[in-house]
Amino acid sequence: MDLALEEGTSLEKNPGGPDGAGPAGKPRSLWSDAWRDLRRNPVFIISSLVILFLVIISIWPSLIASGDPLQANLDDAQKGSEPGHPFGFDPQGRDVYTRVVYGTRTSVTVGICSTLGVAILGSVLGGLAGFFGGWWDSILSRLTDVFFGIPVVLGGLVFLSVVTSSTVWPVVGFIVLLGWPQIARIARGSVITAKQNDYVQAARALGASNSRMMLRHITPNAIAPVIVVATIALGTYISLEATLSYLGVGLKDPAVSWGIDISAASNYIRNAPHMLLWPAGALAITVLAFIMLGDAVRDALDPKLR
Repeated sequence: MDLALEEGTSLEKNPGGPDGAGPAGKPRSLWSDAWRDLRRNPVFIISSLVILFLVIISIWPSLIASGDPLQANLDDAQKGSEPGHPFGFDPQGRDVYTRVVYGTRTSVTVGICSTLGVAILGSVLGGLAGFFGGWWDSILSRLTDVFFGIPVVLGGLVFLSVVTSSTVWPVVGFIVLLGWPQIARIARGSVITAKQNDYVQAARALGASNSRMMLRHITPNAIAPVIVVATIALGTYISLEATLSYLGVGLKDPAVSWGIDISAASNYIRNAPHMLLWPAGALAITVLAFIMLGDAVRDALDPKLR
């Protein structure tokens, strides 16, 4: 009797019931469970703090770097660290520390804008193909096969070699052009799986329109794989921009980019390795932070890991 009373009291104090249920006994959604797991994941916390710091200095680089990344003094060329210039100088006498800080803006802008473009375009095309099927699905499948056959670096050399702009937008456009097929295939498969669920069939039987089924029932349950892949791909897009800039077809002077600085410093690695190590290290940390974030989000959104 005492045990029964104690159990009843504990249930009154904890109306949420067993693990997996929310307040008043309501089951938690995938997103609430994922957020709960992410808050307990040290990988997510560390990578989020690093990314938050990168975003802040990309918006306000003057907070930690007061110099001009384009100011050059040939008398200081290839000099090492000295007071006020902790990272030394590049071959043109420009402050490496200032250029590394201002280069963050370029990398973060390319990564975020490319990911948004790829995710939106790929999700729309793949989602429509998975939902309607038929000839639309066949055309998209053959089109993605064509784009998958284009080598990314070779395509960048051909596509960007005729571009004279020094802004990030040609690079963003190229990444979106070649990056959307991956997201489209994932969105297509996710929508095909989601539309076979009972609640979608029930909504169809009740007369719900195609747009309502897509927006209210399918998209919220099919978007998780797209978010995971897009988050991981963001770091890849940043490294791709640096690679194209290193090859001379991405961003061009007077733009400030880690890829440009790595390319300029590659010929002086024996005499002045600091010119290469600092931008390469910043690039590696940035890419690693986004990949770690993507891995944490994947683990949180994958029901098989629960």
